[in-house]
Amino acid sequence: MRVKICGITTYKDAITAIEAGADALGFVFYPSSPRYITPETAHGIIRNLPPFVEKVGLFVNENAKSINDAAQRSGVTLLQIHFEAKESLYSALEKPYLRVIRAQSPSDLRIHQEEYRLIDAYCDAYGGMGKALNLEWFEGIDCSKIILAGGLRPDNVGLTCNYGFYGVDVSSGVEHAKGVKSFDKMISFIREAKKTC
Repeated sequence: MRVKICGITTYKDAITAIEAGADALGFVFYPSSPRYITPETAHGIIRNLPPFVEKVGLFVNENAKSINDAAQRSGVTLLQIHFEAKESLYSALEKPYLRVIRAQSPSDLRIHQEEYRLIDAYCDAYGGMGKALNLEWFEGIDCSKIILAGGLRPDNVGLTCNYGFYGVDVSSGVEHAKGVKSFDKMISFIREAKKTC
């Protein structure tokens, strides 16, 4: 199972996440988030990272031009779109993208089921709230194109292994404080996610 560590704000956190075994890193380009990072600061981190790690830019309520500009300046390789957008926005994006489904009911899990997508628990704010989805919702669902987010921690990520998720995404569950990652928690999380999945 692939693991994304989201809310990276420093080079130290980025490189320790990679050393712990992360497959992808997330950079939050949403000014209202406590994990916000500017595209320029993200670029300073990304340009010094080793190859074969996905660099994901998280966007909320931005137009395609702004997203493309921030992606170009930062050097991210994948766009994570956290808001309801028209298809015209997606078709105007210049890099691959990942839709985020903020699920409120089991039926939401089937939205865009033909695509790889990230599924998070619905809350009024966008991302990083630590709210978990009911795993029973995923029983009988093809989860091979789902990246699960929300409320995951080292002590519960192992519960996801029976569902066949493509990956998991964690932010607050591996932090000392908002925006500050814990190396020990990242190691434990990644070990638990990958050991039986």
